[in-house]
Amino acid sequence: MPEPALTRYDAPPEIGGRPRGVLLMLHGGKPRSQRVVNGRSASWRRSLVMQREIAWNAQALGLSTWLLRHRVAGWNGPADPSPVPDARWALERIRAEYAELPVVLLGHSMGARTAIRVADDPSVVGVVALAPWFPHDEPVHSLGVKPLIAFQGRRDRITSYAETAAFIARAGAGARLVDLGPVGHYMLRARSVWNEAALSAASAMVVETAE
Repeated sequence: MPEPALTRYDAPPEIGGRPRGVLLMLHGGKPRSQRVVNGRSASWRRSLVMQREIAWNAQALGLSTWLLRHRVAGWNGPADPSPVPDARWALERIRAEYAELPVVLLGHSMGARTAIRVADDPSVVGVVALAPWFPHDEPVHSLGVKPLIAFQGRRDRITSYAETAAFIARAGAGARLVDLGPVGHYMLRARSVWNEAALSAASAMVVETAE
């Protein structure tokens, strides 16, 4: 089994060399698959494109972006979902380098579900979910009182807008859902809209933590 991997864009020296916070990006996947995630994997590459497109603006805000590449492509639960230990591994790597910095989890599809499962980590200050996969029985307790904002389009045919809305309702007052209108699941249409929504929500969570 390969190791998980991280792709990093850290704050450059001219703005202090030390970020104000870290955005940990978690890519999508499949309900069941033992296929190894490599550099050709579409789900990882979609998140890599977003990371590259938001990295400069994130750095200008003093934020680093770390993209996790999972070991295998599937959730493969329910007892021990495959991406969850990978995400906890990544959080430990961030904490080892930036012990006190806030982390916002930025997850697409399965990555959003993974983010909810690891939101109980002490470094995590919030979750941004893009076209999330939130099944009707997905537990909310790991989120606690941390903020969650989900972005999804009603034309999503891969994950359910209605299930996302139901999850947001169960998650409580700190959670909200933003309808992005006529966009699908894979963030191919209106990429700038997805990018702006993701970065603005994540950076706001870091700012709120600092205040």
